[in-house]
Amino acid sequence: MSLPGFPPMPDFPAGEVWLAGAGPGDPRLLTLLALHAISAADDIVHDALVDARVLTLKRSDAELIPAGKRGGRPSPHQDEINGVLIERARRGRRVLRLKGGDPFVFGRGWDEAIALSAAGIRFRVIPGITSGLAATALAGIPATTRETNHAVVLAAGHRAEDGQSAADWAALAKLGQPIILYMPMAQLAEIAQSLEEGGLAADTPAALIQSATTGKERVVESRLGTLAADAATSGIGSPAIVVIGAVAALRQQLLASMVGWS
Repeated sequence: MSLPGFPPMPDFPAGEVWLAGAGPGDPRLLTLLALHAISAADDIVHDALVDARVLTLKRSDAELIPAGKRGGRPSPHQDEINGVLIERARRGRRVLRLKGGDPFVFGRGWDEAIALSAAGIRFRVIPGITSGLAATALAGIPATTRETNHAVVLAAGHRAEDGQSAADWAALAKLGQPIILYMPMAQLAEIAQSLEEGGLAADTPAALIQSATTGKERVVESRLGTLAADAATSGIGSPAIVVIGAVAALRQQLLASMVGWS
């Protein structure tokens, strides 16, 4: 890929692994470098949440290798995914590990990078638009404003795995900053209760955003105290982003003039 006035795209050498973010869904939100990687790769090891339209951008002879990790469903263990990346690279393949959002924001990019480094495999990281910030922005919810907050918390909402610690929801509640939750739906009631117990008011504004940037996108405005019930009543399920905090109440000020995502 070559664009006038742009620096040349880097070569994708045989035997390297590139860890790339595919963004929140819509192919138009791919970075140019991610698009270059997709078109150059021999093997694309991709997550379940990578939009099917993104995968059609591959070379006709490139191999697609599903490696999605979905909560509550059978999925490859991280060690298995690491092994696939290393084995394919040692065969002299150009290996693209393609993830939804950004590889280093709840994307296990670090796990794979450190495994590749230990195996002596050269790799490159290609950042992507992280789903939490894209979903909120496109729903008309700013992550920060000068009037409401000078920080924002990005938090994983699923249960801890592999002995890792779960988020300390009570401590996060005490920060008084908006919280953007990734993958929270299975534990939403528990998280909301813990945030209230930590001191966050039940009437704190909140919003649920399902399938952001796709034709199935839905946004439901809520409050912390009714968040889980509103999700159930509205039929909101995964994949979804949840934002909790004062910024969630600002959406209505923009809707009259904001052009919808299409």
